[in-house]
Amino acid sequence: MLNISIRRLSTTSVAKSLLERELYQGNSVVRLILNDKKVNTLSLDLINELSDELRAIDKIEKVRSVIIAHNGKSFSAGHELRELQADKGTEQHSKIFNRCGDMMNFIRNMKVPVIAEVNGTAAAAGVQLVASCDIVVAGKSSKFLVPGQKLGLFCSTPGIPLVRAVPKKVAMDMLLTAQPIDADAALRAGLVSRIVDDEQVKFEALKVAEQIGQFSRSVTALGKAFFYTQSELNITDAYSSFRPAYHDSVI
Repeated sequence: MLNISIRRLSTTSVAKSLLERELYQGNSVVRLILNDKKVNTLSLDLINELSDELRAIDKIEKVRSVIIAHNGKSFSAGHELRELQADKGTEQHSKIFNRCGDMMNFIRNMKVPVIAEVNGTAAAAGVQLVASCDIVVAGKSSKFLVPGQKLGLFCSTPGIPLVRAVPKKVAMDMLLTAQPIDADAALRAGLVSRIVDDEQVKFEALKVAEQIGQFSRSVTALGKAFFYTQSELNITDAYSSFRPAYHDSVI
């Protein structure tokens, strides 16, 4: 039976926080809820807070998985465009993109799996965040788009994890047309792991977390690291890289 008991982290319940935090399943699952207004833009403040939180969580041995969820109809609308205006300067722009890229890369390198819980629209860097997560649970009405073309700003960095999550032709279609794809198309393309009714998204994400939590944290961490390493190798090198990983995981 799914254990959905909830506990909020009292030490981080300040009103100005851009994240809400919940603990489930004996504190082994941390649910981070994007809570930046209605569209959850990935402002530098939100990126910093989410990045710092993920790094802290990854060090907690009891934690078996992380869920990134959201309040409002938008999972994330992407970067805060006001922070990317010309008058902010290229140094500020680089800081935002570098910090965001570091966070996305860290999600992949975390010891624990990260589950995206999407029940709305993910756009631009929001798609980048979705594509960077290990597992994605989406509601049937969810939409995914990289609309930079409409603004004269090609979604370059969102395309980095996107093209590693979906076929190149699908990625290019999304990037060049700036048109959204629905949850069914995202599932077929490989951007989404599973689809459920909108009202069941949270419970399905917690179900995935509970299933992961049954198993050894160290084996899960080793398996996640090996999966991403071998996925970028040719098949011969992938098989060769298996042996040290196998020996490390023998109980």
